[in-house]
Formats: sequence, C-alpha cells, structure tokens
Amino acid sequence: MAEIGFIGMGNMGYALLKGLLKEFPAESLVFTAKTDETRRRVYSETQVAYTQSNAECANACKYVVLAVKPQYYPAVLKQIRYAVTPEHVVISLAPGITIDSLKDVLGSDRRIVRAMPNTPALIGEGMTGLAYRAEEFSEDELGMVHKLFGSVGRYADVEERMMSAVVCASGSSPAYVYQFIEALADGAVQFGLPRAQAYTFAAQAVAGAAKMVLETGEHPAALKDKVCSPGGTTIAGVAALEDAGMRGAILKACKACWEKSEGMQ
Repeated sequence: MAEIGFIGMGNMGYALLKGLLKEFPAESLVFTAKTDETRRRVYSETQVAYTQSNAECANACKYVVLAVKPQYYPAVLKQIRYAVTPEHVVISLAPGITIDSLKDVLGSDRRIVRAMPNTPALIGEGMTGLAYRAEEFSEDELGMVHKLFGSVGRYADVEERMMSAVVCASGSSPAYVYQFIEALADGAVQFGLPRAQAYTFAAQAVAGAAKMVLETGEHPAALKDKVCSPGGTTIAGVAALEDAGMRGAILKACKACWEKSEGMQ
C-alpha cells in the first residue's frame, strides 16, 4: 500500500509528484489521472504506479491529495465518498473550497487539510500554506503532512480564513513574477542584450533579490533603498515604476485573485 496518492495530474499535481520523488521512493506514491494517455506518460517519466479510477487511488493510500481543478470537485468527491474513511487524511489543493464544505460531502468525521502550494514545488522551491484542525490529527500525521510539503520547499500553517490571502501571496503570484521577468528581459533586449542572456540576467536578479529578503530578514523597502543611490539609475527606474502605477497594479491583481478564490466557495 502506498502512503500518498494523487487524484489529478495537472500542473500542480505533477509538480508535487515530481518534487516528492526527491524525498520519497516511487513505491510510496500512487496517482490517477483523467486519461490513459496522461497516466502512461506520467508513469513513463516517474515510475510511480497509477490506478484506473479515483476511488481505487483513494483505497490504495492513506494520504489522498485532491489535485483537480475546483470545478471538478463535485464529481470527484462523489466518486471517492465511500472510499475515503476516517483513517484517511484528505489534502485539498483547491482555492476557495472550505474544510466544512468537504466534510459536508465526505462525512463529518473525515479529516481534511487545506493546502495551497505553488508550481516552484517542481524544483524544490515551493511555498505552501496549510490549514487544518490540529485536534483531528496525530502528531505523526501532521508530521507527514509537513514532511510532504517541506520536501518541495517551504510551508507555513495559517488560519483557514487566510487561505485566499495565501493564494494572492504565493499560490498565483509566480505567474506575475514570470510576467515581470519577461517584461524586464524585453526591456534589456530593446537596448541590445541578446534575448537568452536577458532572460538569464532578469531571472537571476529576481531569484537573488528574493533570497536576500528571505535570508537577511530585512524589510523589502530597506533592501530597495540600499540599491537606490541618490540621483542614480535605480532611483530613476523606481520613480518610473511608481509613475506607471506598478504598486497599484499589483494590489489590484491581489484583490482580483482574492475575490475569485472567495467566490469559489
């Protein structure tokens, strides 16, 4: 019997599965996917066994990761309702779908963890928010949940009411960062830097800046100020970004993301 099973092999499920293989043996994992083509492809790439149905996958493991899009939850929950027991730990990756709503379908004694990871988990640099009712789990079970997400990056426990804010901060934001890298590279290409080099310079600058925030513990504004020499090139660029409304645009993106997540309930 496997320890961890994945129902769904979209971008997030696949990223987590691949990330876990760096810490867990393939024999401890199992998955299922919507099509035979996807199942065969993922198996050929990972050597992780698969099942033909969602209920079979749930029966084959203790920790069931629901890695399907929110609109597919009603059908999937109906399929696994009688396969999931009080001994299972169900880990939901869907934004907006609450623990109570999952218990309403699966049973009030079913034990649910809500998790919001992001796709950098694929390379061990993920960030995951976790919400659960601690009294429902043993220390070993919570240890396994933390090990699962710790194996693909960082994690933090949050109150469930904060999960939509986690979607804003890390769940969806890699897409915004990719947009920024692409635009920054385009700016460098405009002035003659070869495109491949421009992507490398821009991406490494973002990676290094993020690491400075995490490792120094300094406020991002203080780190920004250290780059901005009086009358220099950086403060000129910062001023242009402020004039263009960069800060406001990001806040609007977060608001739109939060509202979408909350509307999925």
